[in-house]
Amino acid sequence: MNDRVSAPMHATPDGEAEIALVVRIPWEDVARLGQEAGRLAAQMQRPVTLDEAVSHRLRSRPAPAAHAKPMEQPAAVSALPRLSGTA
Repeated sequence: MNDRVSAPMHATPDGEAEIALVVRIPWEDVARLGQEAGRLAAQMQRPVTLDEAVSHRLRSRPAPAAHAKPMEQPAAVSALPRLSGTA
C-alpha cells in the first residue's frame, strides 16, 4: 500500500499559497527550529510556531541558483571523437 498522498495546495487570504507536507528530520534539527522560533518570537513580541519559524527561515535565506553554474559533462561524453561531415 502506498501511503503517500499528493498534498493539496490552496491560496491564503494574504495572497500566498499554502501546501502541507511531511518532512522527517532528526531531533537535533527540531531543536534548532525551536531556537529559531524563540528568536523570532522575541523579535515579534508574540508566540511563534515551528511552522512560522520554518517559513521565515526559508524566506530569509536566498535560494541557491541552480542555473548559476552549468553542469559539467561527464568525461566519457567529452572524450568522444568529433564526427566529421563525411560518412
